[in-house]
Amino acid sequence: MIVLITTLEEGFAKFLSNVTPAMGKFARLLFLFVGLGAVSWLTMARIVRGQVLSLKTRPYVEASRSLGAGPAHILFRHILPNVLGVVIIYLALTVPAIILYESFLSYLGLGIQPPMASWGSLIAEGAEQMNPIRMYWWLIAFPGIFLVGTLLALNFVGDGLRDAWDVRGM
Repeated sequence: MIVLITTLEEGFAKFLSNVTPAMGKFARLLFLFVGLGAVSWLTMARIVRGQVLSLKTRPYVEASRSLGAGPAHILFRHILPNVLGVVIIYLALTVPAIILYESFLSYLGLGIQPPMASWGSLIAEGAEQMNPIRMYWWLIAFPGIFLVGTLLALNFVGDGLRDAWDVRGM
């Protein structure tokens, strides 16, 4: 992601400025979203593919196929409802990782730029204010506490969804 931002962002910003001038200032934000999405969808695709491969050999899918159901009927009636829970759970567990990646990139100066704010950019600004004479600890502590709190809360939501959708645990 760092390589993508450093090499391609300027050309992407020029392209968006040519399309509409207002989009030029949101180029980094849009590029960050597209880049993080492009990098993080691979694991989701692998998990969904594994689930679909395991579901298509289940007896109820075989029975539906032998009764003359077409591929679209099997997909919408049997495969997608059973994969949907896994997708929602994995999505809820992936969102904290994406937030952490964005905060790290913003801390390095490659993510969200001022005047927009990110927890990573707020922590970076607080780290710039640290000196031996005067310690502004709250400029680092509060954004860090809120970042950790948000990540923990979203992980707990993902764990709760996993427990709620787990049919084998009942």
